[in-house]
Amino acid sequence: MVKVAVLGAAGGIGQPLSLLLKINPKISELSLFDVVNVPGVGADLSHINSDSTTSSHLPSSREDKTALASALKGADLVVIPAGVPRKPGMTRDDLFNINAGIVKSLAEGIAENAPNAFVLIISNPVNSTVPIVAETFKKAGIYDPKKLFGVTTLDIVRANTFISQLYPKETKPSDFNIAVVGGHSGETIVPLYSLGNSGSYLEKLSEEDKKKLINRVQFGGDEVVQAKNGAGSATLSMAYAGYRLAESILKAVDGSSGITECAFVDLDNTAIKGAKEAKELVGLGFFSLPVVLGPGGAEEVKYDVLEKASAEEKKLLEVAKEQLAKNIEKGVAFSKQ
Repeated sequence: MVKVAVLGAAGGIGQPLSLLLKINPKISELSLFDVVNVPGVGADLSHINSDSTTSSHLPSSREDKTALASALKGADLVVIPAGVPRKPGMTRDDLFNINAGIVKSLAEGIAENAPNAFVLIISNPVNSTVPIVAETFKKAGIYDPKKLFGVTTLDIVRANTFISQLYPKETKPSDFNIAVVGGHSGETIVPLYSLGNSGSYLEKLSEEDKKKLINRVQFGGDEVVQAKNGAGSATLSMAYAGYRLAESILKAVDGSSGITECAFVDLDNTAIKGAKEAKELVGLGFFSLPVVLGPGGAEEVKYDVLEKASAEEKKLLEVAKEQLAKNIEKGVAFSKQ
């Protein structure tokens, strides 16, 4: 019996994400929370003939906390896509003041009602919202760093797709599993194309084309914002990416071994193998790295990819670290207000 709660289930990411979770055979109960429209989403999903039950939780007022509590009670996994989307001209940092408050409030609800749940943060800016959740959990005395993940999976999905599009006759996106490290906005995103089977394809590109490829991964979200003409940001691809990480965690909890996904995790806690060594390399408390998943969550971070990165990638990492430090500090400072 596995209960999964989606906080922000009626939004652009929340709806397709909930659909994907509804058809996962490992999930027995899907709990949907939002401040608008969620009963309709729940009713719609409940007609699907998968085995999981569906419940919807809509607060009656801004002060009503019972809906969130009932949505979370007994949850094994919580996914948070709640928040406002980016609009043309907005950066992820522009979203901060709105989304930070939303995420902190939801984190307080999790601490009170589902303290043992795995928590996946999609709400942007991830570089700042994950530290907010961590600090909120610490304050509540329930923090387990192995169970908190910032979802950076979309960067990996894009990295795999974009390099394959350069070699359509030779490759498919599923041929690749690029390690994308750092954070989840702009230049904090560093795809390590030099490693693994993508290295040989990278070397065929001109220096200019390499820069274009990396820039496209870093700012791929802008493509979607512009293509939607102000009507939204990346929702379908983000829902898929969030589901991919959730599915991997559910498999690992169920006993599958050898599952590794890149995710934004806490390096300040030795509960995760390799976290101490990774922090010595990057000098930051949070960083996205390949994470080995197990029944308890994040078992190990594969920091060796940082040492194996090319000289060009190491330069990108320095830029990423400088920006990421500010993002993390912003989240920590907000949580302590």
